[in-house]
Amino acid sequence: MITSKGFSTGLYGYQVEYWKDGKDPSMEEIFRTCANAGMQALEIDPTPELLSLAKQFGLAVSGSYVGLQLHEPFESLNIEETVLPVAKRLAEVGATDLVINADPKGGWDAPELKTEEEFKQQGVNLSRIAEAVRGHGLKVSMHNHASDKHNAEGDLRSVIDYASAEVGLCVDTGWAHVAGMNPVDMLKAYPDRIYAFHFRNQFGRVPSEDLSVGEVDMKDLLAVASEIGYNGWLTFELLHEEATNAKQTLGEATASSIAYLNACIQELG
Repeated sequence: MITSKGFSTGLYGYQVEYWKDGKDPSMEEIFRTCANAGMQALEIDPTPELLSLAKQFGLAVSGSYVGLQLHEPFESLNIEETVLPVAKRLAEVGATDLVINADPKGGWDAPELKTEEEFKQQGVNLSRIAEAVRGHGLKVSMHNHASDKHNAEGDLRSVIDYASAEVGLCVDTGWAHVAGMNPVDMLKAYPDRIYAFHFRNQFGRVPSEDLSVGEVDMKDLLAVASEIGYNGWLTFELLHEEATNAKQTLGEATASSIAYLNACIQELG
């Protein structure tokens, strides 16, 4: 049986629900919804205000997500301001994961193809970040966010071919599927480098309503995660787009996804 730390979630999908209505996200409402759905932790930067709110709802902190232009020279990343303070806060609250995203070259609206030299630079930068935060006891992983196969495969090489062995992968099941990659195959190919997850299911490029439906075989993925001895957080990144045509609220979808994964885990024994 998979022995995870429990269920955690990122907050982007919840924030989107507010932005759809032209509202500012209410962290208090979001945290309450996550706790009521059965979440045990959040993927946040544990600033004093957010940490206090998380404690109010009995939520731990699993880690933080930091997006960087990783393909740029190391000095331009300014990790003294962008990464190190976050790492320090994570260590202080006993969190485990520092998830680094390789943000798109050219911006989110018009991502460009990165060169092999830029993928190498990403690996160098990830290695230097891991070295810089080593004293905090965090697992540093690269989150796959590219939606095209060229950049997705290149980002993967950034870790596997060009980064030090202490850098791992945060496998985002949804984005891997969108980019034409099989997240289950990623686990099988790189068992020692799987440090974290972002769970979302998909129908093609459209996020599914919850983890129980979609083209990613979550039960198979959990089986392989168990086989490779994964024992980290099971972190969600659910998202309801208009094309999702969701019947559940995001909170309800979170609860049903937790129930589904728990059932899969029990069935796998």
